[in-house]
Amino acid sequence: MNQKNPAIGKGVDWVMIWLYAILVMVGLLCIFSVEYRTTDGVVESFLGFKKNYSKQLFYFIACIVLATFILLTDSKLFTATANISYLVGIALVLATFVVGKEIKGSKSWIPLGFMNLQPVELCKIFTSLALAKYLSMPDMDFRKPQSQIIAAAISFAPAALSILQGETGLALVYFSFLIPMYREGLPPGYLITGAAMAVLLIASLLFSTTVLLIAFAVLGAVFIYFNRRQIKRSNQLLIGVISIWGFCSVFVGVVVPFTFKNVFKPYQADRIFSMVGVDNPFADKNSTGIFNQDDQKAKQKKSDKQNYNVKQSKIAIGSGGILGKGFLKGTQTQGDFVPEQHTDFIFTSVGENFGFWGSTLLMLLYMGLIFRIISIAERQRSTFSRVYAYCVASIIFFHVAVNICVTIGLAPVIGITLPLLSYGGSSLLTFTILLFILIKLDADRQMVLR
Repeated sequence: MNQKNPAIGKGVDWVMIWLYAILVMVGLLCIFSVEYRTTDGVVESFLGFKKNYSKQLFYFIACIVLATFILLTDSKLFTATANISYLVGIALVLATFVVGKEIKGSKSWIPLGFMNLQPVELCKIFTSLALAKYLSMPDMDFRKPQSQIIAAAISFAPAALSILQGETGLALVYFSFLIPMYREGLPPGYLITGAAMAVLLIASLLFSTTVLLIAFAVLGAVFIYFNRRQIKRSNQLLIGVISIWGFCSVFVGVVVPFTFKNVFKPYQADRIFSMVGVDNPFADKNSTGIFNQDDQKAKQKKSDKQNYNVKQSKIAIGSGGILGKGFLKGTQTQGDFVPEQHTDFIFTSVGENFGFWGSTLLMLLYMGLIFRIISIAERQRSTFSRVYAYCVASIIFFHVAVNICVTIGLAPVIGITLPLLSYGGSSLLTFTILLFILIKLDADRQMVLR
C-alpha cells in the first residue's frame, strides 16, 4: 500500500465539511425562496440553468469537484506556488482594466461566457497564501518594521487596485488580514491606532471639524494642566500629548475630508452620513450649470436607491417576527421589493421566511464555522498553516459582520456578499477554495510547511 497517497478522507475535518455543506444548502434554499414562482416547475427550473438558484446549484456541483481535487493535492503545492499564484492574481486584477466588464459601475469582472469572474474575489485566496508564505519564512522577525511593511504591502496591494476599479467594499475586506498579522506578533499599537481612527471617524460624522479641533485643544490643555508637575520633570509627556493632538487634528481636518471627497463615491459618502441623520458636509455645494445640476441629480438618485434598498431590507427582516412567515411565504422577498435580494441582501430571505430564530441559527452556524477554523489554526505545527487559517477566519468574519450590518442599516451599502449563501459563482468558488485548502492543510498538520 502506498503511504504517500492516503485515502481522501484520512485526517479530514468532517465538522468543517458539514458546516460548509449546510451553509451552501441554506443559501440555495434562500435563493430559491426569492426567485421561485408557482408557475415554475421545480425540477425543470433547477435543471434549466436559467434561474439563479439553478446556476448556483451547478456552481455548487463544480465546487464539489474542485474541493475533491484540492483534497487529493499534495499540501506542499500550496507553499510552493504561493508567491507565483499571488502574482497571477494581481495580473488578473490588472487585466480587468483592459478586458474587464463593467457591472453596476464597477469594472472588476472578466466575462467567461457561462459566468463573470471577479479577480479581486479570487485574489483573497492568493493573498492569504502569500501572506502565510511570507510570515512562515525561517528567518522571519515580524518585530522589524521592514517585515511589517512588506506584509502590509502583500495584504493591501489588491485593495488599492480594487479601489481603482470602483470596488470600495471588497477593498475593505483586505483589512481583515491585520488579524493574522496581529496573531503573529504585530504590535498592538497598530490596532489601537486603528481603533482610535475609527472613533475619530465616527466623531467626524457627528460633529463639525471646527468643534472637534476646539475639543482636542481644550482636552489637551486640561490634561497638561493636571499633569504639569510630571511635565516639569520630563518633557516626554508633553511631547506625547502634542503628538496625539497633532495626529487627531490632521486626521479630522485633512484625512477625513480628503477621504470623503476623493475616495468614497458621492452616494457612499451620503449614505454614511445619512446613517447618523446629518447631511454630508463634504458634498460639492456648487450646483450651478447644466452639467453640475445633472450630476447632482444622478448623485441624489443613487443615494435614494441605496436608502430604498436598506429600507426595504429592514421591512422584510422585521416582517418575519420571531418565527418567520414560513418558507416561500415572504411577501417582501417574493414580491421583489428588496433589490439584490439573491446576492448582497440574501439575509432578508432568512429574516422574513424564518424570523428571529432562523436568523439566530444562521449566526450560530457562522460562529461555529469561525471558531472551528480558529481551533484548527491553533493545532497546526506549521506557521504557514496557522497564518492561512487565521486569514480564512478573518475574511469570513468580516464578510458576515459587514453584510448583516448593511442589511439591517448599521453600515453603508458597500456590496459585500454573505459567505456561501449569496448567489454568485466567484463568491462561492472563492470561499470553497479558501476552506478546502485549509481542510487539506489541517489533514496534513503533522507536516511542517514553509
